[in-house]
Amino acid sequence: MSRKAAREKAMQALFQIELTKVDPEEAIKNVVGESELDEQSKAFARSLIIGTLEKLDVIDKKIRENAHKWQLERIGNVEKTALRIAVYEVLYVEDVPNAVAINEAINLVKVFSTEKAAPFVNGILDKIANENRG
Repeated sequence: MSRKAAREKAMQALFQIELTKVDPEEAIKNVVGESELDEQSKAFARSLIIGTLEKLDVIDKKIRENAHKWQLERIGNVEKTALRIAVYEVLYVEDVPNAVAINEAINLVKVFSTEKAAPFVNGILDKIANENRG
């Protein structure tokens, strides 16, 4: 199973949903269903997509609270999508260590955006992970 590849597919599907308002099941079918991922990776990608969408209000609230001087609407779509996936993992996916969720989000931003966005994403996620310890 490749969780890294599953996260990339989740990123692509959530990005598609955000920008085009396509039905989540359609995005999952388009991005995940037709991919080369094994079934376990597809299931993980799907759980990230559905889980992130189901908890979007809580996730976005956490991002707003920790993105000082930044409105959520001003954060780039790539960065926002990577943040959402990672916050979902930090808050709700018990078998993913916070450091892994943060590192994977940074890698997604480096792949789909720029190196310059990585410290911004890291800073927000580090604050959220630190307040979630306990």
